[in-house]
Amino acid sequence: MTDALSAKPTTRRARLAAWLRRDHRYVLLGTSAVAYAGMWLSSQPRPSLSFLAHAYTVEVVMYYVLAAWLVLSAVALVFKLTHWDAYAEASPFTRPRAQRALRLGSYAIWALAIVLFVDRAVMGFASAWVTASAATSMPQDDMLIQTLYMFQQGYSTYLQGIATTIELAVFGTAIAFVLALLLAFVRIQQIDRPDNDLIRFLKKVGVGFAGVYSTVVRGTPMLVQGVIIYYAGFGLFSGSGMSVTEINAVWSRFIAGLVVVSLNSTAYMMEVLRGGIESVDKGQMEAARSLGLSQWQAMVKVVFPQGIRYAIPGLSNELVINIKDSSVLSVIGVFDLAFAASTISGIYYKQLNAYLVIAVFYLIMTATASWLLGKLAKRLDAKTELVLGVSNVKVGGEK
Repeated sequence: MTDALSAKPTTRRARLAAWLRRDHRYVLLGTSAVAYAGMWLSSQPRPSLSFLAHAYTVEVVMYYVLAAWLVLSAVALVFKLTHWDAYAEASPFTRPRAQRALRLGSYAIWALAIVLFVDRAVMGFASAWVTASAATSMPQDDMLIQTLYMFQQGYSTYLQGIATTIELAVFGTAIAFVLALLLAFVRIQQIDRPDNDLIRFLKKVGVGFAGVYSTVVRGTPMLVQGVIIYYAGFGLFSGSGMSVTEINAVWSRFIAGLVVVSLNSTAYMMEVLRGGIESVDKGQMEAARSLGLSQWQAMVKVVFPQGIRYAIPGLSNELVINIKDSSVLSVIGVFDLAFAASTISGIYYKQLNAYLVIAVFYLIMTATASWLLGKLAKRLDAKTELVLGVSNVKVGGEK
């Protein structure tokens, strides 16, 4: 096990080294875009923390090296257009030594562009952060400095919104998964010969309820569901004689939002589970029943475990969706990340700045969740395995 883990970094290094030694096609065309970006960065004003501020000569040399690469790329392009049919044989750029020189030169161009990116973009962000930290009032000149100032002044509000968003997404998805398991099992019920009249009636009612629930929830927006559920619950408690303070203690906006996320995700996860279960070979159920298992035992012990593994990618994707879609709950006053942005923008009257900040936070959260869920799916090896040794072969021997 240890040898296998230690071999992975070695393999990655070997692949990287092989890639660096390989002659790449379109090296001139691709790197010319990088060179142009580097020249554009060099033409931008230097930030206060620029480490190239006192190296004017060095930066001029870097600029002209990037420009020379663009000229070289233009020459190669013209040569190819004029020697289209015999370019590989006639062009000096296709010779082995020239290709090696171009490859090494492209790495140098990338290095220069990265240095300029760090000097202009990274150090520019750092300079803006320092300026925003030193400001005593809302800056009036630079949008980045304004955005950073708003974040620094209201970071506790943003953090509270982030925590609420994560809680809604995680707990809502977990609750929805449990409910979806129950409803998915109800949704796929079929009349069995040993069932008495009561069981048959309950199965029909359950299947009908699950179908109607899925249709209604998936056919209406979460925003509308949030408003209906929150105010319906508030009206229900109010009708029992409770005061507003007592109602808020029991039916808070966060609880209402958690109920909305859970019920909404249940419908989608139920359909994902149903699709995963129906993807399991029917021979699995037939083999289980032939061994004497009841319908319930066959579903729980044979079909369900395989169906859930089929459904893992769709189920995990629901968490990412809930992170984003929970933003609509700000309409009922849930203090999530979207509500935090609305609060900050209301203080400084800078809506664009506030929502750019939460866009970055949403991107970070969804990217992190996708990465973690991908690792989980890989760890669980989201593929079906044979439970009873039956795959594409039915019990009767037919394929």
